[in-house]
Amino acid sequence: MASFNHCLASLARLSLTAPARPTVTSTIPKFLLPTASPSVRHAYSSGGAGMRKRPKKRRQYKYFKTHDLSQMEQFSLCDAMRYIRAFEVGRPPASVKYEVAVKLKASKGGPVVRNRIRLPFPVKTDTRIGVICPEDSPMFSEAQQLGAVAVGEESLFESIRQGNIPFNKLICHVDSQEALKKANLGRILGPKGLMPNQKTKTITKNLKATMQDLIGADDYRERDGVVRIAVGQLGFTPQMLSDNIKAVMAQLKEDMQKIDENHVKTLDEVVLSSTRAPGFSLDGTFFPTDENLKPEDLQSVM
Repeated sequence: MASFNHCLASLARLSLTAPARPTVTSTIPKFLLPTASPSVRHAYSSGGAGMRKRPKKRRQYKYFKTHDLSQMEQFSLCDAMRYIRAFEVGRPPASVKYEVAVKLKASKGGPVVRNRIRLPFPVKTDTRIGVICPEDSPMFSEAQQLGAVAVGEESLFESIRQGNIPFNKLICHVDSQEALKKANLGRILGPKGLMPNQKTKTITKNLKATMQDLIGADDYRERDGVVRIAVGQLGFTPQMLSDNIKAVMAQLKEDMQKIDENHVKTLDEVVLSSTRAPGFSLDGTFFPTDENLKPEDLQSVM
């Protein structure tokens, strides 16, 4: 066993400091040594490594986009009806509507085409009219006799606020125009297309004439250069559908002639579709291309 003196001598020989690591002389040139990277500021730039590109601005078109119809397959009215009926097999004829989408060559931001039309063969047969008029006036009784499903002023306003809207058309007598403004129902009636206004001729002095005009009539309005309107039921014959489409096109041409010269609109394309069928671009002809098919063959209801 080692003595106490031998232990002290052993401790004295130990170094209390850690030995220095041997220095290694680097043979790498200084210009190749990594340096501390400075803080990078990400700035938009048109190019360059490590820099984000400036987002490209979307090109703004002055006119609504149109297509070259010479490169597109188009159909006669009877052919389009034949294909549409194939998509609607088994559906109740009265529940399926033919619809035309009329594409216009028009500039953006200009006046839009809007009007009301009474088709030769009405499509909608469930017109329910509401009338806003003073409740203690002769117009109140007149509207009820003419078949309005809802009549009144403050009571009708309160019913609308509660979500009770039994009508799909709403007109307002001029005597109740101020009351309608104060009721502030635009946020409820506006999205439904029911808000009476002068442009749609639903603010009137003559309730009888306006109600008769609304029954069997349809409103249409241009949106993004396209006018859409129902032109028939599935059970309509080709001639009935043709007459309705001709009436729509004639009315649209009159509407476009009333627009000022700075915003010229012209007809571009007419597309026929239905509730579940795709759209078929019409070429303006009537008869089917199949010699074995006659327009009379499309008159039978499925």
